[in-house]
Amino acid sequence: MFYKSYYFFQFKIFSITNLFYKLSYHEDLLLLKKPKLIYLIDKKYSTVVFNINTVAQDNSVNISSKTDKKSRVSLYEQNSVKYKNSKSKIAKSKRKEVNVIKDVKILNNVPDDLLAQDFLTEPNDKLYKGIPKSRKKFKLKQEISKNNDLSYNNIQSEENIKNLAPNYSHDSITLTSPMTIQELSVELNVPNAEIITYLFLERGTAATINQMLDTSTIQTIAKNYGFNVVKSSSLKQLPSYKKQEIKDSPMSERRSPIITILGHVDHGKTTLLDAILNTNLVRKEYGQITQAISGYEISFDYNYEKHNIIFLDTPGHESFKKMRLRGARVTDIILLVIAIDDGIQPQTIEVINYINHMTLSCIIVITKADKLSNNVNKIKKDLANYDLVCEDLGGKVPLVEVSSISGKNIESLLSKICKLSISKNLLADSKQPARGTIIESYLDKQQGAIANILVQNGTLKVGDIIASENLYGKVKSITNISRIKISSSGPSSIVQILGFTDVPPAGSLFYSFNCEKDAKKYCLNHSHSKQLDNLLKSLNTRITLNLDSNKKQLKLIIKTDSQGALEAILDLLSNISQYKVQINIVSANFGNISNKDIELALATNSFIVAFNVSATSHISSLLKKYKISFKFFNIIYDLFEHIRGLMLDLIQPEYNEILVGNAIVKTVFNMNQGYVAGCTVNEGKLTKNSYIYVYRDSAIVYQGYINSLKRMKNDIQEVIAVTECGLTADFQLWKESDKIEAYDLVPKEKAL
Repeated sequence: MFYKSYYFFQFKIFSITNLFYKLSYHEDLLLLKKPKLIYLIDKKYSTVVFNINTVAQDNSVNISSKTDKKSRVSLYEQNSVKYKNSKSKIAKSKRKEVNVIKDVKILNNVPDDLLAQDFLTEPNDKLYKGIPKSRKKFKLKQEISKNNDLSYNNIQSEENIKNLAPNYSHDSITLTSPMTIQELSVELNVPNAEIITYLFLERGTAATINQMLDTSTIQTIAKNYGFNVVKSSSLKQLPSYKKQEIKDSPMSERRSPIITILGHVDHGKTTLLDAILNTNLVRKEYGQITQAISGYEISFDYNYEKHNIIFLDTPGHESFKKMRLRGARVTDIILLVIAIDDGIQPQTIEVINYINHMTLSCIIVITKADKLSNNVNKIKKDLANYDLVCEDLGGKVPLVEVSSISGKNIESLLSKICKLSISKNLLADSKQPARGTIIESYLDKQQGAIANILVQNGTLKVGDIIASENLYGKVKSITNISRIKISSSGPSSIVQILGFTDVPPAGSLFYSFNCEKDAKKYCLNHSHSKQLDNLLKSLNTRITLNLDSNKKQLKLIIKTDSQGALEAILDLLSNISQYKVQINIVSANFGNISNKDIELALATNSFIVAFNVSATSHISSLLKKYKISFKFFNIIYDLFEHIRGLMLDLIQPEYNEILVGNAIVKTVFNMNQGYVAGCTVNEGKLTKNSYIYVYRDSAIVYQGYINSLKRMKNDIQEVIAVTECGLTADFQLWKESDKIEAYDLVPKEKAL
């Protein structure tokens, strides 16, 4: 029996050899040029590396039970005669096989009987008795990785070998926002531990898997593993979306369409709305840019019937993408605005992605048609590349060329909106409890939590219990678009309500209930949105490539008028490089500056930046009294540039050195003020503001500024070649024949 066990052991070793040769023909599965031990933090795999040339079983470690030992001893005694007779044959066989598998390492993660647990843990103390002493150098030593919680039962299938090895293929990953190490690990198919090790060894940064990486760090890590990083505003992180349709029923009635105007910045969205409404909204906006979602309602006669149309105007700047997404989610029809002279731009593509992802109806609106341009055909072809085929090219997407200045084709556009909305058969049941979406929310100092909502179905009444996420309250007042207080609001209406106990998250759904008990039950099943907390975490825990862990920080307290504005500001700040200065947001909230903000700024030495909010006279006096740095803004990009400037102010200046002259020390004088170097200027000039390098035997012995220049006991500002002078510096060890090089330091432009 012992002979069979020994033979079985030899057979397994031989099988391992065969397995190695099989795997060696599959380079994509196993690379043995530089064998590597892979440690996985998340323990998804049980990874063990064996050196077959040095496998040994420590006699002091015996996993088997006492019963197993007795049975093996008995079997050994019964078969000892057979074993002795075959000892020489076994020894010869073993020598051959050991020579064959010498210096082979196998990454053990295949569920084969060959490498089963029973075999790997089987005691071999009796087995080695038959091996001649002269061959002891071929003893097999078993080296098992010392990873905690190793389990042979979790050995993976052969095809998973490729998943365990880092993938260094030259590929690209799409970057939509800062990532954690864990998220980047999934994208690159590289173990978390390897990325953390790389950051520590190559960059001197101690990190954990949940810490955020900024864009530049992600690019460096990806490049190290053979990947290119492509920045994109793709919908990879866009949550799955399913529009809630109203089923046709006897109680259903036609409702007004919700039209969202989307497009790139400065393509004329608000100007188009002005032309439709006969208003002048553009001049009322700070900087003539849209920085919030606004709702408007008009009536239009189409086919001798009156149609009410609800318009949502959205910001076009890149940082307001969450507002645009909210507008796209609640809309029935999108007006995709494209300037005739500018064509398709990044935010245009973002909106096209929304249209395709959510299967939304849209009308292409070419603005600035009064300009002389033949760019329309190119725009149509570009749109077709994004699966938006216009009607005149055989598709189903309407296209209208308009001029907001002259009013050209405005009525034609409204007619197309009415025609498309009729074909969509938009229905609602006003008898049902109200439900809809919170478009924007903010905190009013006098009234409390205010929410701008879109009622999508049912009717909301004063006194109803309304709930969103984990917040609920009783509706105290309803104000319509015309700022008139009303008692109820039906489907497709945008109203402002007062009643929530706290500011609800913008973009969340709301429902009305007949009793408080049902509202509480709803809130128990919904957790509060943590988007803002995640944004703050991504800014405050970011890892950068800076090797200095004590790098400077810019501490900020941010106050805004609404959640949407705060989201946009945090999004802008998340895109700032923090290689040299780390942004630390101490507090970010909406509402006016309070006493609490003053106390926090004093305690943390923070800057206060406020957007679209004001300060009372009392707060203003406190800010001045305690000399707190603060500033108010009405345009988001002015705020962004201010914060960027504060970060630049914290950076130490860097200089370009321009060689202006050189000199040699002829003699050294000991004066009351210290040692003076008597020099001869050989080339160029020396100035009092020159930065000098002192060389002795080709080695730099001093570098610094000149303190004074003298000629014949007179202070001078400049000495030119070939002239003698005396100079002093913060250096006392002058020697004859020291060489001096003088430079002008020109400040470099600061960069983050």
